[in-house]
Amino acid sequence: MRTKVGYTGGTTVSPTYRNLGDHTESIHLEFDPELVSYEDLLWMFWKGHDPTTSHKRQYMSAIFYHDEEQRHLAEKTRDELQKSIARPVVTVISQASTFYDAEDYHQKYMLRQDRQLLAALKLTDAELIRSTTAAKLNGYVRGFGTLESFENDQKDFALPASMLNQVKRKLQH
Repeated sequence: MRTKVGYTGGTTVSPTYRNLGDHTESIHLEFDPELVSYEDLLWMFWKGHDPTTSHKRQYMSAIFYHDEEQRHLAEKTRDELQKSIARPVVTVISQASTFYDAEDYHQKYMLRQDRQLLAALKLTDAELIRSTTAAKLNGYVRGFGTLESFENDQKDFALPASMLNQVKRKLQH
C-alpha cells in the first residue's frame, strides 16, 4: 500500500499548503484489492475519525471516489454507519478530481520527525514518498498498528535492531 498526502477536491491550480484555495487536505491511497478490499478501507476510515464533526473545507471529512463502484460502497458504508450513531454523518462523498502532491516536508511527516530512523532508511525524498516501507513506518511511529503487525513487518524494513526496538517502544505506549 502506498500513501501520499496532498490536496484535492477544488478548482485552484497547483495548490500549496500556504495557498490551498478551495481544496481539501487529503491522502491518496494506492492499494492492492487482493490484500485489502475497498470496503475494508472505508470501514478503517469511518472508525479512524469522527465523521459527524464539521470542519472548514481544508480539513473536512471527505471520500473522493474514482468510479461508480467506489461511490456506491462509500454511500453504503456511510448509511450503515449512520444507523448505528445518533449524530448525522457530515462526510462529503464526491468524485475525485486532480490530486496535487503536498510539499515534500509534509510527506511521511511523523517519520520525518525521527531523524535517526529517517536517516537509517537512506531514501531520497522521491523514494520516501513512494516507499511502502516508509508508509508503514510512518504509521507505526505515530503509534498506529499493533505490536504483532509490526513484528510481522519488521523483517522487510532492513533496519538496525536499535531502530526496530525504538519503534516497538512507541507501539507499546
